[in-house]
Amino acid sequence: MSINMEDIPGMRVTVMGLGLNGGGYASVRFFASHGAVVTATDIRDEKILAPTMEKLADVPVRYVLGRHELSDFEQADLVIKNPAVKWDSPHLLASRRIETDISVFLSLNTRPVLGVTGSKGKSTTVSALHYILQKQYPDTDLGGNITVSPLSFIDKKTGDPVVLELSSWQLADLKDLSILDPEIALVTNLMHDHMNHYASMESYADDKRRLFQGQSPGHYTFCNYDEPWGRSFYNETPGIPLYFSQNRLPSSVEGAFLDGDDGYFRKDGSECHIVPETLAIPGRHNRTNILCGAACAALYGVDPHIVTKGAAEFRGIPHRMEKVREIAGVCYYNDSAATIPQAVTQALESFSGRVHVICGGTDKECDFSGFAESLRDASVYLLAGSATDILVKDLVRLGIPYHGPYDSLKPAFEKARSSARKGDTVILSPGAASFGMFLNEFDRGNQFRNLVLEL
Repeated sequence: MSINMEDIPGMRVTVMGLGLNGGGYASVRFFASHGAVVTATDIRDEKILAPTMEKLADVPVRYVLGRHELSDFEQADLVIKNPAVKWDSPHLLASRRIETDISVFLSLNTRPVLGVTGSKGKSTTVSALHYILQKQYPDTDLGGNITVSPLSFIDKKTGDPVVLELSSWQLADLKDLSILDPEIALVTNLMHDHMNHYASMESYADDKRRLFQGQSPGHYTFCNYDEPWGRSFYNETPGIPLYFSQNRLPSSVEGAFLDGDDGYFRKDGSECHIVPETLAIPGRHNRTNILCGAACAALYGVDPHIVTKGAAEFRGIPHRMEKVREIAGVCYYNDSAATIPQAVTQALESFSGRVHVICGGTDKECDFSGFAESLRDASVYLLAGSATDILVKDLVRLGIPYHGPYDSLKPAFEKARSSARKGDTVILSPGAASFGMFLNEFDRGNQFRNLVLEL
């Protein structure tokens, strides 16, 4: 059952998870400003949530913090679910109707949607796509898992497209896939991630598939030519399938590809240049992410010259190979969003000089095979946690030296900083989850950035 604007005034809405990263805040503001009676509830207390509450001071909200009250769910006409909350929560089981900020947006949205999911690279891909699209469609918006709720721009009057980054959890929460019909869908990759929440890679892939399962036949799906899951998705989509690859595609295959450092888009028998040799951010994986964003923009109709110029100018995003600054010849990078080992390996391959990597943290049942070996040529500084305990065993077995584990970021950073010399790189690239030592991966990255900026 879809939501209509005329139903919202007077509706009793409980927002489960006020949070610090946009989704809860945008849901509260949207429903309260449209006349709903809103209760915002969160297990975190007022002290932690004060920044969000301050931004909502101008709208009427009832807060229940430090706990959840069952009655707030039983009596609500609508509950807005946080993606991290499991469906077997007794509070959700007591609710009459459950939606998410994504499902509400999709029910009300009339603008073209371009959707991206994947294990890694999706935030850089959607950000590059958004940056390029804005050059020809200036009112293009970006939202979803990138910490901007699309409800924050649902009232905007424009026909320009919306770019959505969607996590597997956000996709799993969509009960009605008919409301998700992206004109262009793209799955960056499927890696061994979130296995603390999924029974198997197949069940994880099932949620990623949801991005394109509701597509109309005339819409497009980009799939990864370089991995088996991408080949599978290519054959499953109801849309028109296209490939992307880090290498030149066979002449009979349509899609986007890298040929050396340059990127091209091929469709209907013609090719156009969309990614230049020189980019503003390092790493082969980032070149592939930019290729994906550029290809989606070209497919949507952006002039290829504009696409190439935008790809060259795009400077990346916070927490993803983010260059914080260079001091005394040492470059400092914040790669806090590298939450799986494979992402750290890709980061290390992006630099030619000596790398001092701060890594480790909490395990989410990732695949650690080969992780320790990829650290052999780096100076390693470990943050304490269950993932680090696994990594240490492999480092010891392989005879790879390391520093730590440290119980906080600052001593690890200070050791790395004092060891680095001109021409070196210091990077926070954990390869593990942040919970325990930090509020989230963004808090972890912000702490690293602040330590660099204080130098």
